[in-house]
Amino acid sequence: MTKAEGGKRIDLSATDRIAVVAGSGRLPVNVADCLADAGHAPFIVLIDGETDPGTSLWGYEGKALAIEQFASLVQLLRRERITHLVLAGGISRRPVWRAIRPSVPLFRILPRALAGLARGDDGLLRTLVSLIEDNGIKVVGAHQVVPDLLATEGRIGAHAPQDGDWADLRAGLEAARAIGALDIGQAAVAIGGRAIALEGIEGTDLLLERVRDLRTNGRIAGRKRGVLVKCAKPGQEMRADLPTIGPATVDAAHAAGLAGIGVEAGRSFVLDVGDVVERADRLGLFVVGVTGERGNT
Repeated sequence: MTKAEGGKRIDLSATDRIAVVAGSGRLPVNVADCLADAGHAPFIVLIDGETDPGTSLWGYEGKALAIEQFASLVQLLRRERITHLVLAGGISRRPVWRAIRPSVPLFRILPRALAGLARGDDGLLRTLVSLIEDNGIKVVGAHQVVPDLLATEGRIGAHAPQDGDWADLRAGLEAARAIGALDIGQAAVAIGGRAIALEGIEGTDLLLERVRDLRTNGRIAGRKRGVLVKCAKPGQEMRADLPTIGPATVDAAHAAGLAGIGVEAGRSFVLDVGDVVERADRLGLFVVGVTGERGNT
């Protein structure tokens, strides 16, 4: 079993106050509920248009914030006496700059934010983490709150890769790591021992939809099986945006005609793992944790 880098559960005192900036998906729900179960009721920053409705997140103390109000995040955290912050979940869009209102906090952080944005998504995340920590708030990774959600090395479920699937896993891993180094995406699909589709800004769901359309349109007709591989970007900021799969990923991979999914062990989340295993077993897909940094499977 491979553990995460720094994947040890964080120790929190009774006086610590934890906030979760909640994007889309199940990860922020799992993080918040885990904190609450441990006796640390979280403060939730609900991102307008991103935080999924109808989840337990809306039952916690919190405040809604538009992406265009990012400059006021630190003020909000300090006002709420937050000591620790977790960034969890997806953000599907960037701020609409014409919708941002000028303010003193904005002018203070704008040069660093623009410099971070120029370095890509990972650069922007690193800048955001630095800005928050400069104000005395400790940013911790979701993997330090819910380390049990990290993918383990080896088979996850009843089905194992066939001999021919390993070439696809290696090719997908190499391709995903290459686009990660360019800060483009975290996933690739490989069929027949070579990468045939790469994740861009659209995300994994639309990547798999594109592969499904390629099969429907005959572009990869006759090529069976294939895999989706997800891995962290080389040198990735581990406290934000780790690769994630869940039950919906299994459904989408099956719809795309793939044989299985490879995720980087210790550096990727498997959400609702029981449902992932049940669905993969029922559909005949394998899910396997691979060791991406060493390039081994």
